[in-house]
Amino acid sequence: QVQLIESGGGLVQSGGSLKLSCVVSGRTTSEFETYTMAWFRQAPGKEREFVAAISWSGGSTYYADSVKGRFTVSRDNTRNTAVLQMNSLRPEDTAVYSCAADQGAYFSGMYFRRSKSDYDFWGQGTQVTVSS
Repeated sequence: QVQLIESGGGLVQSGGSLKLSCVVSGRTTSEFETYTMAWFRQAPGKEREFVAAISWSGGSTYYADSVKGRFTVSRDNTRNTAVLQMNSLRPEDTAVYSCAADQGAYFSGMYFRRSKSDYDFWGQGTQVTVSS
């Protein structure tokens, strides 16, 4: 059974930094290497939105315009882990952040798919709160 477990959320002041981690359990390293890993977020009263993603190859990264230049996504295949480093945080970044895994992109010959409906596995989410 696949599980995605996020950690690293919390309360931070505007301009501060947080590092989110997502560990994928229940899969081998070879299987994890076929997953495009992404981060989504959902603020109260809003739709879940795409934040960042890293391709299964690790060679390509993708960001929402709102976080470009402030957030960095990475992965460590030896630990089945994806990481979202968030710098220069703003109050509007406050949301529940969830990691997600997409295996279909790999088998479709694609590096990345943006739609949340394409993601097969999801974590439970971690709260990030940025105070002004």
